[in-house]
Amino acid sequence: MSLEEIKKQIEKLRKEIKRHDYLYYVLNQPEISDYEYDQLMKKLQDLEKKYPQLITPDSPTQRVSGEVAKEFKSVKHTTPMLSLENTYSSEEIIDWEERIRKILGEQKCEFVVEPKIDGVSCTILYKNGLLVLGATRGDGETGEDITLNIKTIHSIPLSLRESSKYQIPSTFEVRGEVYIDKKDFEKLNKKLQDNNEITFANPRNAAAGSIRQKDPKVTAERPLKFFAHSTGLIEDKNLKIENHLKFLEICKEFGIRTIENFKLCKNIEEVIDYCKKWQEERDKIEYDIDGMVIKVNSFRQREILGTTMKSPRWAIAYKFPAQQATTKIKNIRVQVGRTGIITPVADLEPVKCGGVTISHATLHNFDEIKRLGVKIGDTVIVERAGEVIPKIVKVIESKRTGNEKNFKVPEKCPECGGEIVKEKEEEVAYRCINPSCPAQLIRGLIHFAKREAMDIEGLGEAVVQQLVEKKLVQDFADIYSLKKEDLLQLELFKDKKAQNLLD
Repeated sequence: MSLEEIKKQIEKLRKEIKRHDYLYYVLNQPEISDYEYDQLMKKLQDLEKKYPQLITPDSPTQRVSGEVAKEFKSVKHTTPMLSLENTYSSEEIIDWEERIRKILGEQKCEFVVEPKIDGVSCTILYKNGLLVLGATRGDGETGEDITLNIKTIHSIPLSLRESSKYQIPSTFEVRGEVYIDKKDFEKLNKKLQDNNEITFANPRNAAAGSIRQKDPKVTAERPLKFFAHSTGLIEDKNLKIENHLKFLEICKEFGIRTIENFKLCKNIEEVIDYCKKWQEERDKIEYDIDGMVIKVNSFRQREILGTTMKSPRWAIAYKFPAQQATTKIKNIRVQVGRTGIITPVADLEPVKCGGVTISHATLHNFDEIKRLGVKIGDTVIVERAGEVIPKIVKVIESKRTGNEKNFKVPEKCPECGGEIVKEKEEEVAYRCINPSCPAQLIRGLIHFAKREAMDIEGLGEAVVQQLVEKKLVQDFADIYSLKKEDLLQLELFKDKKAQNLLD
């Protein structure tokens, strides 16, 4: 077989794989099994391995790069990624519409209402049909270049799909949300737990932590998905996009997955009804949503309405109230933070709340326990405040049996036995004042290793715990004196993992 014939065979395979990606990720209408798909991919990989000169950047085999980033470079957005103004009631939605009416006058105005995914905002840029950039929202003006990680997400095409209806523009940029759905989040946390690794608090944190991995191979192992919901920069005189629905249609034609469960509403009453519908039925959606986004459909009207410094005037978010669930307190324990603050935590009978299983909730401080009147064994209402941090909001006293027990405030630090005190009378928090407290060291090291501080990848809670317990680290400076033989003493550490942490 000649090289030209091999090239045609490879191109045919790529086209077939891309077609199946489109059917699976965009239309949700797969035609073949996962096994058959894997066989097509293996055939392509084998041919490209044999003929590396025929590999192209948009080949389905090129999703995962072997390159490990030392840092994420800053990238200025083509147009600002603005945040949305929030509303919390029907009255506030009506007020927003009245402000729009004052600007638009008698013009007829339609709205598109769609779920507000609780994920990570990103922008994706195509040049002449090829994916050239993926970036985080950052501060709205400047984000971080995460292109290598974006390429690992299978619902994002490496090249735009050719369409019989629309010509691919020279520049096509979409904004959207990277997320992990609820079922995949539970599986991911179980896998991390089984490997004695730190788990994620919620799907949003999991998505944020996964998309910012410096090694794309780690990101590729995470079940990330993407929905496009907004336009960025689009450069093409022939591509006429009159409204939001047309934009979503064009995205699908080009093979980009778009937001689901949206509705075109003719008036504000329909908007409110649709928001309330999903407020009641949000658990039916497979991913976390924390509200609805309401947008003016017409792009011409959007231009007239314009933006403020922070937000577009033509769109607004309706935020759902926090979700609640009823469960029982099995125990109340205390944990020591990095600054020595003692925080009571309730261990709960596991309960589903907002699509996530909750088994712990913060009680903030001992005064909060008194204010709520919480006892061990109580039936309580827990709430995911802001869809993230579970807390106890109420005791159901009518459910008491008489077997409940009062919580006793500890006199000593539970970790080191040191003295705990209120440093100031007006403070509600108690602190452990022992500077050698191992719990403080562990929490401090975890914070020290976080992205916002020194950004030390691989130094998670489970690793820090072992380092302190084995007395390999007794202060922050000891981190920089660690040797490979020290790390090989830890569970699940082998040569490669130890070297990666040292690097």
